[in-house]
Amino acid sequence: MDLIHQLAEEYSKKMTSPPDELLQENEAFTFANHAHAHMHSGLVQGKFLEMIAQMINPLKVLEIGTFTGFSALCLAKGLHEEGVLHTIELRQEDAEIAQQYFDKSGMSDKIKLHIGNAMDIIPTLNETWDLVFIDADKVSYIDYYELTLPRLRKGGWMLADNVLFHGQVLQNPVQGKNAKAISLFNEHVAKDKRVEQLLLTLRDGLMLIRKL
Repeated sequence: MDLIHQLAEEYSKKMTSPPDELLQENEAFTFANHAHAHMHSGLVQGKFLEMIAQMINPLKVLEIGTFTGFSALCLAKGLHEEGVLHTIELRQEDAEIAQQYFDKSGMSDKIKLHIGNAMDIIPTLNETWDLVFIDADKVSYIDYYELTLPRLRKGGWMLADNVLFHGQVLQNPVQGKNAKAISLFNEHVAKDKRVEQLLLTLRDGLMLIRKL
C-alpha cells in the first residue's frame, strides 16, 4: 500500500537539502547491488535523522540495524565532538559494506560497529544512551525497546522505523507476522506512561519517543 503520493515524495526530495557525495554513493551502491535495497533509509529520512541528531547533539547513540551504513552516517553527523555511535548489524556481509563506508567517512573512530545478535550485544554495552534508533527485525521491536529504555537517559530520545509497515498496520484485522509485531509495538509505546511519543507519517512511518 502506497501511503505517500509519489509526486509528494518526489517534491519532498527536491525541496530537501541534498546529501553529501558519500551518502549518495552509499545509496547508489545499495540500490544497484543489494537484494533488499528497499530497506535503505532514503535521502529524506536520512536528512531527518541527521537533523534530529544535530538538534540533540548526543554523546552516546545506539543504532539497532546498521544495514549498509547510511543511517549511521546520517546520525553521526550530529554527534557531540566527544560522542560515539554504536551500531549493531546481524548480517556479516552488510556489516562489511557498512564498515567500508565508515572508513571512507573519516568518522570511523566515532562509529563502533558490532556484528551479531542485538539481543546479546546490547546488554554488554555499558552506556547511558542519549538517542536510540531501532530499525531491525520487526518481531523484536518490543524487546529492543524494553532492553534499551532503562539505559536511555531521562529526557533522552528514541526513534523506531517502519511503524506503518507499508500501511499493513491500518488493515483490520492486521495480517502478517511483521505487521502484527509492529502494531503491537505501537500500542505498547502508546500505553507506556514512562514516555511520550509522536508517530510521524514520514516514508514508512517513524515513531519519535521521549523518555519522561
